[in-house]
Amino acid sequence: MTRAAVVAGVGSALPPVPVTNAELVAALDTSDEWIRTRTGIRQRYFAPDSMATSDLAAGAGAKALKSSGGRAVDTLVVATTTPDRPCPATAPTVAAKLGLGSVAAYDVAAVCSGFVYALATAAGLIALGASEGALVIGAETFSRILDPADRSTAVIFGDGAGALVLRPGTEGEAGALGPFDLGSDGEGLELITVPAGGSERRPHAPTAADHYFRMQGKQVFRLAVQRMSASARTVLDRAGWRVADVDRLVSHQANHRITARLADELGLPQERCAGNIAEVGNTAAASIPLALDHAHAEGTLRPGARLLLTAFGGGLTWGATALTWPALDRD
Repeated sequence: MTRAAVVAGVGSALPPVPVTNAELVAALDTSDEWIRTRTGIRQRYFAPDSMATSDLAAGAGAKALKSSGGRAVDTLVVATTTPDRPCPATAPTVAAKLGLGSVAAYDVAAVCSGFVYALATAAGLIALGASEGALVIGAETFSRILDPADRSTAVIFGDGAGALVLRPGTEGEAGALGPFDLGSDGEGLELITVPAGGSERRPHAPTAADHYFRMQGKQVFRLAVQRMSASARTVLDRAGWRVADVDRLVSHQANHRITARLADELGLPQERCAGNIAEVGNTAAASIPLALDHAHAEGTLRPGARLLLTAFGGGLTWGATALTWPALDRD
């Protein structure tokens, strides 16, 4: 039988204290009602200055490894837009914090699509026999790159991390990652961007605003629905699934209106959408694994449930995959 990557553990981590809408509105021309009706968000988490992306990643990774029964891994992939440093990658730091030894460790940068991209690379290594177990983490401290005066982003994004452990297995068994679809369009780089800090615009750019995250929300809304729905349909076709076969749509937690429009576009009932954006906000690369872990902990992801995962992010990038949820331990 064909070798495949199989989900063996799940975990997540959040900063210690939530930040409610009420705590943000005083500094912005907005209200709790505006935030909730436009985004679906009630609160999010901001990491304290003493907490780095690697700390959140290590916390989620430790819980996922525990969920897997302490399974050994030889590969660690971290999807993040907010690494600890521009150099080196954050993944080796996470591996050291978890005591994983000299495992292969690298970062993936695809913004909010990062976790799906990271899953695809780790699954490919396992399928090829180049890895006997992988820990895949999406982790962000997005609060570090937000303009506190920008209502369009400051109320949306939050910090957190989520993780999955993958083991070798066979196609068709519960937990096996199904077909992937990945795509990009670099013509849209200005729609979701941090202009300064790379080789194009040096770190000491003259204005602080160049170092803040910027997003053109209206265009992103339209493209997110379009690209995620197309990618999801491609994966369903490759998996031989009908839309009616999907028990849970787990999409990038960007905005509750995007999730609702995506479900409508696919012809899925709203009650089949898994989501936690109200509690954690948009956590970029961490959003899908965070949503998976929270739904698993709540018992709303049943073993045997057929899941469709899809994401859209800066680059522009997008991707999707499918799997049947396995039986995993819950804390």
